Amino acid sequence: MGQIKDQPDSSLAARLDPIVDAALAEQRIAGAVILVAREGQRTYARAAGQADVEAGRPMTLDTIFRASSLTKPIVTAAVLSLVEDGVIGLDDPVTRYLPDFQPKWQGQAPTITLRQLLTHTAGLSYGFMQPADGPYLKLGVSDGMDQPGLGFAEELKRITEAGLFFPPGAAWLYSVGLDVLGAAVQEATGRTLPEVVRERVTAKLGMADTGFSVTDRARLARAYADGPPPVAMGATHTVPFAELSGIRFAPDRIFDPGSFPSGGAGMACTATDFHLFLETILHGGAPVVSAETAQAMWTNQTGGHAIVTSGPGWGFGFGGAVMLDPAASGSPLPAGAWMWGGVYGHSWFVDPAGKTSFVLMTNTSTEGMSGRLSQDLMAAVAAA
Repeated sequence: MGQIKDQPDSSLAARLDPIVDAALAEQRIAGAVILVAREGQRTYARAAGQADVEAGRPMTLDTIFRASSLTKPIVTAAVLSLVEDGVIGLDDPVTRYLPDFQPKWQGQAPTITLRQLLTHTAGLSYGFMQPADGPYLKLGVSDGMDQPGLGFAEELKRITEAGLFFPPGAAWLYSVGLDVLGAAVQEATGRTLPEVVRERVTAKLGMADTGFSVTDRARLARAYADGPPPVAMGATHTVPFAELSGIRFAPDRIFDPGSFPSGGAGMACTATDFHLFLETILHGGAPVVSAETAQAMWTNQTGGHAIVTSGPGWGFGFGGAVMLDPAASGSPLPAGAWMWGGVYGHSWFVDPAGKTSFVLMTNTSTEGMSGRLSQDLMAAVAAA
């Protein structure tokens, strides 16, 4: 759809600026980029705070972030374009492409489909979703943001050995499914996942700073954990999350060419690139996917399964959760909204009915994903 034209909305800025200012003043984040568009026009754009506190480097609109789960909808769009072209089928068994990937449930290795990987209904999990003594952590399964140098073969072996948490299709559980799917895509196409995503998504949209490597390290935001004040991450860092084992980070993983390209969490991008991607999907999907596929991305694909990370009232589409019942969820987002986040400190939503898109990218985990800043900004944008 080309670049997004600016049409600043002063009333929206009056709502959002104080929320951002408060988060900075209270040292809940180091820095952030916030973007909003309505009817295809960018109505709010702000870079605030520091990309690197210690270096005194300010946040800019073209700051590059470790994308974490903002990777998922981009990879999902690439996968769905392969489906449209008949290269793969959503209901293909994973073993068609990865014959040795046969994790077990109660002693049997049931069929897992690509669709189930894409919608987190395959019976897999994430390590951070499990207790410290669970099989994922015991066996060293990577969540796609830790263990630099770990390759696909060993990662798939560990996931297989860990087994399934339920029969495929029986429930929803946030998982490494997109990582397994990335390996399957490589086998199906004979191309690396980074090549497939570049050819089918980022190059078509001119997303020059989005990929599985960092285009300009001088513009890369330093990674921080929640404070206050925000704590600069070292070579490895674990951030507490809910009552679970914590989210494990290795910020320099993206620089290690031996690391498997994580389809769930392995990319880097700018907020402006990601916003352009969301606007493309919102306004018909071309030239990446068809209008029908774009609409399917923000349509519930998981039936009545409980989306345990989001609570009641939510379903899950392709690449993000879908608001089904705002009253049940207690969320300010309208019915039909499509949203997700990223554990490095990001959140986003699209409102197809209101033709609105919102992106928040921060360098502070997990405030920018699920803290007060993200909640207050989304509520303010939805109400405006």
